[in-house]
Amino acid sequence: MTVSIARAGPADLDDLAVLFDAYRQFYGQPADLARAREWLRSRLRLGEAVALLARRDGPPAGFVQLYPMFSSVRTARTWILNDLFVAPAARRHGVARALLEAAASFARSDGAAGIALETAQDNAAARALYRAAGWREDATQWYSLDFAAGVH
Repeated sequence: MTVSIARAGPADLDDLAVLFDAYRQFYGQPADLARAREWLRSRLRLGEAVALLARRDGPPAGFVQLYPMFSSVRTARTWILNDLFVAPAARRHGVARALLEAAASFARSDGAAGIALETAQDNAAARALYRAAGWREDATQWYSLDFAAGVH
């Protein structure tokens, strides 16, 4: 079975929204396909995000969503790999690794100075995948300040 990855466009919005809704549910959010679709539609239409959609022999299998950032120290654009999700039926078939490689390739071709992501310290499987794909764990520590109760 082959994995193909392409930048998501308007024709991919319905497939992408189903995956994005499942991703949000994985993180404890209630199912809301309409909300997921509208969020993606707005981000993509306004150029605020780039989504790469993986298909495994045709059906949607996973996605990454990237947000642009800028490094003041490096005076350069960088990208945040904010969302990565693989449908349960497509897991353990190289989809996540292919999505990571496609995200890095996109960022390089965009002229970015780098790409970063964040994951929970106890997410051993994801951390092993990132290391195996050539990503390094930085010595920095992220901090956050939530303005809405129950949102992580």
